[in-house]
Amino acid sequence: MTPWLVALLVWIAAGARVGRILVRPASTVRVAILVAVGAVAGAATLAVPEVAQAVDQWLSGLTAPAEKIALTLWVGFAAAITTVAFAAWPIASRRNLRQVATVIYVLAALDVVLEWVWSLATGWVAVAAGGVFIVITGLRNLAWTPLGRGIGLFTVGTAIVTVLAVLQLLDPQRPFYAHHGWAWGLANVLLATGAVWVIVEVWVRARLLRRRIRTVHAVLTNRFPEVTAEGFKRTTTTLRASDEVTHIMDALYLQSGGGIDAFVATPPPADAEARAVAVAHWVADPVGAEPLDSRWVAPPEGMSARRWVAVIAHVYNRLDPDATRPAVTDAGGRN
Repeated sequence: MTPWLVALLVWIAAGARVGRILVRPASTVRVAILVAVGAVAGAATLAVPEVAQAVDQWLSGLTAPAEKIALTLWVGFAAAITTVAFAAWPIASRRNLRQVATVIYVLAALDVVLEWVWSLATGWVAVAAGGVFIVITGLRNLAWTPLGRGIGLFTVGTAIVTVLAVLQLLDPQRPFYAHHGWAWGLANVLLATGAVWVIVEVWVRARLLRRRIRTVHAVLTNRFPEVTAEGFKRTTTTLRASDEVTHIMDALYLQSGGGIDAFVATPPPADAEARAVAVAHWVADPVGAEPLDSRWVAPPEGMSARRWVAVIAHVYNRLDPDATRPAVTDAGGRN
């Protein structure tokens, strides 16, 4: 694979993750994914012989500066993606994830200092150890879903990086991009693809769905134009209620990450009441409550979306008045 092309593909993936941060709240996991993909993009750029040669000439006073910078980036990748992997384990919570991430990044920074100042071979140890943890976590969360497929690609890419890190430990004097260059390129492409797989697949599937329902949508909206008339004041109460149910379901789905967040929530219970209680608390306090995925948001089996929303609203309205909840404002702007 051409190093320039590999670097371009990884930078495109990094740009997609930047866009993800701009349109969604910058959570610890999303920032970690961005750091990981950015580190891979930088390392892929240094795998281009012309770029590495230019860096070595610019920093001629140091020993193999391009390789040291690349190793630093791989250590950063390992630290960031280890944070993401930790978030997928049951012991992780939003309250302790940030603290754990801080510890991981500090240890990675110390590792880089040891590598640069004392030339200790600790960098590849960190990459290999982090890679093993990531691969184990990835294998635990494989599933035939958009997120599961993205995790699978990322896990395979990380496994290749882990093997290459072990080979580098066995022969530390070998320039690691001069040998097995195809393997580094393949790992970079798999990591970049896995990082954006869910975003791309969800977009493609949405386009295919819109194409599939185009004719039915045109027929029904021509027959009932009031369903698409935004701001139409004389629409019926029934339609308004239906719209509000749809809006609530859409908002819950978006808050859950739309099925594409990089966490694995506890499976929902069979009891609809217990499930509604958890969803209501999650709506009232999305930061402090346990994060829920789209399985929790979907109506329980045998229950309509209208009834499901009504049950959640009933539980939500009975929460403690001191619970965190946004102010409700009507169309006229009054609270």
